[in-house]
Amino acid sequence: MPKPPPKRDEQRIAKLLARAGVASRREVERMIEAGRIAIDGKTLDTPATLLKSLHGVTVDGEAVGQPIPAKLYSFHKPAGLLTAERDPKGRPTIYDKLPKGLPRLMPIGRLDLNTEGLLLMTNDGGLKRQMELPSSGVERIYRARAFGPITQDQLERLIDGITIDGVRYGPIDANLERRTGRNQWIELKLAEGKNREVRRVLEHFGLQVSRLIRTAYGPFYLGDIPKGGVEQIRQHDLVKFRKTLK
Repeated sequence: MPKPPPKRDEQRIAKLLARAGVASRREVERMIEAGRIAIDGKTLDTPATLLKSLHGVTVDGEAVGQPIPAKLYSFHKPAGLLTAERDPKGRPTIYDKLPKGLPRLMPIGRLDLNTEGLLLMTNDGGLKRQMELPSSGVERIYRARAFGPITQDQLERLIDGITIDGVRYGPIDANLERRTGRNQWIELKLAEGKNREVRRVLEHFGLQVSRLIRTAYGPFYLGDIPKGGVEQIRQHDLVKFRKTLK
C-alpha cells in the first residue's frame, strides 16, 4: 500500500532540526543513528519522521527550541584549528576559539587545518546546504603564498578546469599578484571548493604552498576582522544574498 504524502505543514525532522541550528541535515541523521534524538521520551530510529513542530523533541536529553531566523557570521579562522566540533586526537578546533555568547553555529564549507581566513558560520542548516552546493555557484576567493617557478600563462590554463589524479576540478580564475624571487602571491577564484582544491592544484604545478588565506565567500569579505574575531552579517545583506541563490 503506497505511503500517504506528507501534509503541507509537516516536514522531515532533519530539516526542522537543521533550521533550529542543531546541526546540518546529514549530521542530524548521524545523531539519530546514534540514538541521541528522542520525541516525547522515545528514542527516534528513522530520519524520515515527519513533524509539524519540534515540540517534545530532545537532543541528548535537552529540549530543542523552535526554529529561529537564519543568521550569518564572518569568522577569521586562524591557522592551526580544525573545522570540526571535536577532534578524537584532541587537537584544537574552531569552537575552542569562537567567542562566548554566540548561538550554536555551523561552518559553511571547510578550511583545512593550516588554511586561514574567512569562515562563514550560520545557525541555519538550510542556508549552510544552499551555500555549499556546487550547483549554487557561490564564488570563493583565496590568496596563496607559494614557492617555485610559475607563469601567468600556466595559471591561465586553469580557467578551463583541470583533472589531477582522476579528480576533475572546475574553472579557476588564477592571477599572479606579486613576486619576490621564487616566492609569489597568487589570487584564485573558484566556485566548487573540493577538499584541498587550491593546494592540490598549485602543488600540481610544482609549487610549495606556505600560506593559504580565504578572503571571500560569495559577496562576503574577510576585510579587517582580526584573527579569531567574529562579526555578524547584517540581516538585510543576508536576505538580499539568499534571493540570488539557486
